[in-house]
Amino acid sequence: MKRRRVDAGLTQRELAARAAVSYGSLRLFEETGKISLEALVKIAFVLEAEAEFEHLFPPRPPKTIDDVVDRPLRQRVRRK
Repeated sequence: MKRRRVDAGLTQRELAARAAVSYGSLRLFEETGKISLEALVKIAFVLEAEAEFEHLFPPRPPKTIDDVVDRPLRQRVRRK
């Protein structure tokens, strides 16, 4: 997150203001990695990194053919 902030040319205070997160929370996050989920999401949107959340919990690949057959149709079809 710090690299994205620096690449965007933002100071900690500027990012905190744009994300509506306290400066102390942002500073603590950069130092320790601790932050609330709500604040993290706000920061991610400001830094245009919200798509990265999709990769947190990827679907498990099927282990057997039964896993594929038993999976509901809506999970088998991917939307474009």
